[in-house]
Amino acid sequence: MTVVGIDDTDSRERGMCTTYVAAEIADRLRQKGVQTISRLLLVRLNPAVEYKTRGNAALAIHTDCDPEYAYAIARERLESLAETGDERTNPGLVVAAHDPDDDTTPDDVTRFARAAICDHLEIADAETLIDRHGYRSWHTGDGRGRIGALAAIGAWDALTAWTYEYISYREPDRWGTARKVDHESVFAAADWGYPDVWDTVDRGEDETVCVPHTPGPILHGIRGDDADAVRAVADRIESEPVDTTQLFVTNQGTDVHLQDGSLSTVEDGHAYRLEGRVASEPETRRGGHVFFELEPPAAGDSAAERLMCAAFEPTKRFRDRVRALRVGDRLTACGEVSDGTLKLEKFAVRKLVRTERVTPTCPDCGRTMKSAGRNQGYRCRDCGTTAAEKATRDLGRDLEIGWYEVPPCARRHIAKPLVRGGFDAPTHPER
Repeated sequence: MTVVGIDDTDSRERGMCTTYVAAEIADRLRQKGVQTISRLLLVRLNPAVEYKTRGNAALAIHTDCDPEYAYAIARERLESLAETGDERTNPGLVVAAHDPDDDTTPDDVTRFARAAICDHLEIADAETLIDRHGYRSWHTGDGRGRIGALAAIGAWDALTAWTYEYISYREPDRWGTARKVDHESVFAAADWGYPDVWDTVDRGEDETVCVPHTPGPILHGIRGDDADAVRAVADRIESEPVDTTQLFVTNQGTDVHLQDGSLSTVEDGHAYRLEGRVASEPETRRGGHVFFELEPPAAGDSAAERLMCAAFEPTKRFRDRVRALRVGDRLTACGEVSDGTLKLEKFAVRKLVRTERVTPTCPDCGRTMKSAGRNQGYRCRDCGTTAAEKATRDLGRDLEIGWYEVPPCARRHIAKPLVRGGFDAPTHPER
């Protein structure tokens, strides 16, 4: 068996898509008589990496093709299709002669794949392993794409949670033009496939999430837990002619990028799952972004360990969930840390503050009492009634115990939608 890994062929301005390049390589291999292509992997790497184009995807092709022949075909397709006119596009190709289903992936390559999803790696890290194992490789530019290509080589052994994406591609002469996809048919197909198929649309924003807005070759991409279901949903969408299609096995929708951490040890450029307590009232700032501070859950922990959390404007109605938080609420907060701020992807309410302390009212006249002086309690100026301390009042809450998430229009590719299940508390999925 042979594994072909590729990465970094697209451009923000010029388009292209590495999934398309992988599909083209697989199609060319089939045309040349290759009998078996086991699968194509779409591997989302660390979403916090600054060099990413959009979704930071690397691709792997598992095939029974001879490694040297697979290398030649893949290199030709990369040289032809990669948008190297953009100086930020640095394609990489790695070809390994081993069977990913037969536990022959070297341990250090498996560890490299895991690190590429959660951490930051250097080009030299990839070069060392490529040389050590004698892998065939090719690159242009600085060769940064070899990092993702090598990570794609080790991904099948490194990960256990997989989902599917079925991508339909446009006819090449339509690339860069407005996509013609029937809006109502997408919503109808999404309803038919839900919940096995998810993040196809965003009902709250009336948006067809599966249809990209970039100038690349993708018409739409359907994601879900079942291969047959994603194909069926795609078939139900009315659109301009589809040129080709490809099913990918992917780590999208798995939360595999999240690391368990603590507020005192978080670092920029990594994504975490953090326990804490709301330490400040949520504040809506210019631009509609909502911020609050999270402190360690145990009383007496240092206030210096507080971490700013944010729900940015693109998360839309998720911000209302954040605005409903109160000081003292216990949370599990998930997201990427950037510039010392946790960019929220989801959170779980573990414990809600149910009461609040308020100035007492006079039992005789019903008016609000006034302070009688420092440490002297409260007194009604009309009736003379006194109270030693503030009263406790039940607090109405718009939140419940459980998980809340950003809507589909704001979901990161790798983030796990609540509808997929497997969470440790009740869920409140967004559609």
